Amino acid sequence: MQSGIYVAISSQRALDKRMNTIADNVANVGTIGFRATEVKFEDLVSGLGETSVSFASAGDTYLSTKLGPVRQTGNPLDFAVQGDAWFGIETPAGPVMTRDGRFKMLNNGDLVTLEGYPVLDAGGAPIQLNPNGGAPEAGADGMLHQDGQPMGAIGLFDFQPGPNFQRYGNSGVVPFGAPEPIVDRIDVGVAQGFLEDSNVNPVLEITRLIQVQRAFEHVSGLIRDSESALDQAITALGPR
Repeated sequence: MQSGIYVAISSQRALDKRMNTIADNVANVGTIGFRATEVKFEDLVSGLGETSVSFASAGDTYLSTKLGPVRQTGNPLDFAVQGDAWFGIETPAGPVMTRDGRFKMLNNGDLVTLEGYPVLDAGGAPIQLNPNGGAPEAGADGMLHQDGQPMGAIGLFDFQPGPNFQRYGNSGVVPFGAPEPIVDRIDVGVAQGFLEDSNVNPVLEITRLIQVQRAFEHVSGLIRDSESALDQAITALGPR
């Protein structure tokens, strides 16, 4: 009976983690470049044979690999990644990978994010434009031109977030190593004047949230019933 309570508690911990990740996904439905968080759980077995008991693991978090919908904005400083790649930006936490391509050009020509973080080229250096050259024109490979002259290229990086990744801001992810710059690959590129929206499906996530909440309440009821049965057993079998 005690094992049943422990199993139920491990289930509640797993359900609570799933609820938190789903709630975070729903909260970021409107976040540009946001990738939903998914959780993978495993069975942890204690004991052998007929006495073995399975518990739910704490769960590892992963980023969804599903691409978000791309929409046209017409802004020449908006960019969307085409394919499986990431933009690189320099932050106080070091290089960060993001799919949020909302950039701006400062008065000194620096290309930065809306938060003011420098956008990096494939070599990991900040991109410097001509402050008097107007909005740049970008090729599919990310090469930027002003007045017909090449001024640099937006870096694209091959980055696969592992389990229990670390977010930075709303849509950034801190890499646990040096991401590999992408060069001369036709399956990835940059679309100017477009943005990638969040890949969260709000209807699906809310449905999942309701299911997880109901499962949590069901497990809570089982724990209460188990504790009540244990109390009755102690009362009936205890010393009189």
